[in-house]
Amino acid sequence: MTETMMNDLMGLAPFAPIFAVVLTVLVVMMAIAFKRSHFVTGTLTVIGLNIGLGILLAQMLGFWDISLTPDAMQLAAQQLFVVDNFAQFNMVVILIAALACCTLSYAYLDTLKDNKDELYLLMLLSTIGALLMVCAQHMASFFMSLELLSVPLYGMLAYTFMRSQSLESGLKYLVLSATASATLLMGMALIYADLGTLHFRGIAQILPQAFGSPLVILGAALMVFAVAFKLSAAPFHTWTPDVYEGAPAPVATFLASVSKVAMMGLAIRFLTGSAILALPSVQMLIMVIATLSILIGNLLAIRQTNLKRLLGYSSIAHMGYVLIVLLSVGPGAQSVSSLYMAIYAMTSIGAFGVVTLMSSPYQVTGEADELVHYQGLFWRRPVLTAVMTIMMLSLAGIPLTAGFISKFFAVVAAVQGGQWFLTAMIIVGSAIGLFYYLRVMLTLFKRPKLNIEYDATWHWGVRAGGLMVIGVTLLVLYFGIFPNTLLVWSDLARIW
Repeated sequence: MTETMMNDLMGLAPFAPIFAVVLTVLVVMMAIAFKRSHFVTGTLTVIGLNIGLGILLAQMLGFWDISLTPDAMQLAAQQLFVVDNFAQFNMVVILIAALACCTLSYAYLDTLKDNKDELYLLMLLSTIGALLMVCAQHMASFFMSLELLSVPLYGMLAYTFMRSQSLESGLKYLVLSATASATLLMGMALIYADLGTLHFRGIAQILPQAFGSPLVILGAALMVFAVAFKLSAAPFHTWTPDVYEGAPAPVATFLASVSKVAMMGLAIRFLTGSAILALPSVQMLIMVIATLSILIGNLLAIRQTNLKRLLGYSSIAHMGYVLIVLLSVGPGAQSVSSLYMAIYAMTSIGAFGVVTLMSSPYQVTGEADELVHYQGLFWRRPVLTAVMTIMMLSLAGIPLTAGFISKFFAVVAAVQGGQWFLTAMIIVGSAIGLFYYLRVMLTLFKRPKLNIEYDATWHWGVRAGGLMVIGVTLLVLYFGIFPNTLLVWSDLARIW
């Protein structure tokens, strides 16, 4: 083997976890071509994701040295993507969340009489896009990886096409996401027209010379608008409750965890790596978006009687909290933001996991997403009620849950950055959020209804999805009581 080929292989070594997921797509595709089997497809998907996660952990713990020679660093892939500590931490969260979504999908699709296997392919492809997003350091890789995440989501959202809401969800996301992508490209074009480079670090080097350029400011604003849409931050949030409500429950879980973590990771790398965040106009824009997200997300969530819509509006508020962290601490916000998103992803998986276990793709009236469907759940499913209660407490930021740790560090970040108004917004938003989270918990303990439309199967706790939901709940409690492990790992999540 020649030295050039060796350098090429060494240059690709950091991307081995992503290659493992790509190979999983090919294996699953061939398995479907030979014989359709839900068990085989689901098992191969989970095995592939576990292999990718194992390789990634081996690299992070030093069992696999991925340090590169100067020649290997000249590889084209290294110019578009970078695998640093920040990327590795977020990749771990993405792979764990994707594993959780696949196990929930297996339980959810069990009763589906149509083709089930393609959902796993779409989920794997979207996961590859998410993994590439947190590694992107170039405008071209920014857009390609974002579209690789988004395009499979269109099919995933509309997968249970026998439900009109699911088709509507996929169509809405398709049309609005295409608009956001066009806005993103326009912003990139304006920045490139003025600065002449698409690389994040190249932009950071040239930006001081064009600090007040109208083209740069307009381009940055358009890109921030597109990112805010993908994060479902206000005022670009209107698609969120409708898409969450209509999406199949495991796909809504994927959208709330994998998609959000990947998009926030990419946004952090772009804004801090390109120094766009240093523009006063961009800072003001993000401040307005964060404030509106907290107020609109929390105030509209109070009115909701649909649990999936309520969680959708809750996600809008939480994106506002993370944007405050990013704005307050600047380049040092990478670890705190990554910590917040990791905890939010875990909590979302737990909450949507309960909805998934209570739902079926063939229910005549839709999924178990109305609050009334959970009335008196404690009296027939006490463990499932405990899971949902802990998730609501974590989202509210109550002590002894992981959500308290993330909210605490968000407030600390805002105080350290001297953002007193935004600090007050976090406190006010959390107080409003406590109201509707408590309303969900009270519903669980009310007198049960005489006519029960939806219920989890009696053996839900021994199914793959049930075990996963219980495991996530234990993690939320563990990191809430003993947060040191997560704090140490997230502290490593810094961009080189």
